[in-house]
Amino acid sequence: MLSMLIAAAIAAAPQTSEVTAPGAQGDLAGTMIDAGKDAPLVLIIPGSGPTDRDGNNSIGKTGTYRMLADGLAKRGISSVRIDKRGMFGSKAAVADPNQVRIADYVTDVRSWIWKLRGDDSKKCVWLLGHSEGSLVALASAQKPDGICGVVSVSGSGRKLGDTIRAQLRASPANAPVLDPALSILDRLEKGTKVPEAEIPPPLLPLFHPAVQDYLVDLLSQQPQKLAAGLTVPLLIVQGETDLQTSVEDAKLLAEAQPKAKLALIPGVNHVLKAAPIDRAANVAAYRDPALPIAPAVVTTIADFVKS
Repeated sequence: MLSMLIAAAIAAAPQTSEVTAPGAQGDLAGTMIDAGKDAPLVLIIPGSGPTDRDGNNSIGKTGTYRMLADGLAKRGISSVRIDKRGMFGSKAAVADPNQVRIADYVTDVRSWIWKLRGDDSKKCVWLLGHSEGSLVALASAQKPDGICGVVSVSGSGRKLGDTIRAQLRASPANAPVLDPALSILDRLEKGTKVPEAEIPPPLLPLFHPAVQDYLVDLLSQQPQKLAAGLTVPLLIVQGETDLQTSVEDAKLLAEAQPKAKLALIPGVNHVLKAAPIDRAANVAAYRDPALPIAPAVVTTIADFVKS
């Protein structure tokens, strides 16, 4: 009898596995947590730059997406968290990740939807995009086939140029390079490339010529217009101590899509950890892999998906 109970418990526990979907030149890779046959399925789309499927990047080992997936599984929701084309497990999908555009990420999301619905006979998949991933999710859902709805987490409601300007001006440390940074941004918004010799060294990580094609594409995107074009349910989740995107961003998305549900979560930063508004303490939370994801984030998303 005891052995039967143990076997049943093991069978009922969420199962983790590596999964792939067809990419442009090679497979896209991700990690699936299967919470059961009838469980809703969420595709977790990562943020900007070299951010892996677990939410780790050069800024910090946050483990945010892994923690989010674990939290959703405990609430009976399956998930697939993915590596972007050209990076990490999806490295073979494209030779140069700097030559990717938002439309390419949308193509990859559609590939994941096709793969996951076929493998598990799902009627639809939820798209959850974090930070820049919010933009990808919104763009992907303009064609709603196979999409249950969208969860935008820490997503910008403004055009990227406005967000970058606000971030540059917010930090006193940027004062020595603020004017050239704003000038470079103006040129890129017009589609004009900026030679490396004209970029101050401290600004190269942001404006390096290798990423300017992608930046030009990104600067042209309009999050509010994409939100307005949705015909599927939309949840907008925003931490109130986020230093990268703001409550105003979330409200702009909600204004564009009046049917959306807006969830503002006190004391939560951009990587979904509990953190004060103080910049030093807030940024320190990015570098603490032991710091758990804020429970309210998981609860808010799970309640929306299951409703």
